[in-house]
Amino acid sequence: MVVNLRAKKRLASRVMGVGIHRIRFDSDHLEDIADAITRENIRSLITANTIRKKSFTGTSRGRAHIKKSQRNKRGTTQGSKRGRKGARVGKKEAYVAKVRALRRLLRIAKDRKDLTNPEFWSLYKKVGGNTVRNKAHLRTLMDEIRVKRS
Repeated sequence: MVVNLRAKKRLASRVMGVGIHRIRFDSDHLEDIADAITRENIRSLITANTIRKKSFTGTSRGRAHIKKSQRNKRGTTQGSKRGRKGARVGKKEAYVAKVRALRRLLRIAKDRKDLTNPEFWSLYKKVGGNTVRNKAHLRTLMDEIRVKRS
């Protein structure tokens, strides 16, 4: 006797919270499943292991892991680099990173009261205008300001 269990499968998928295609019925107990009408009946069949959830199969990351390990093995030392410096790190990215670092330093100095507000802003504008080369250069400029002040 072949019974259409599509409605039962749909109900079981709702109860278990998975898709219809992941529901598996035990072929020995199809009559019990056909008799199950309510969600409660379905739940009891799930606990009895008559209705099972098929395990979820995701996309295998195996190949990706191998590729990543190969990438990590390859040398990125000075002799292996191809292209100019700007091809690896863009000018704009480098500038933004530098400016953020310098502005952070300025903010810390201002919070510590090492710089007055006008001094802070004069240096801030120099940083934004790319006059300041790096952190060491900024520190020398700050020292010059301190010397002038005293």
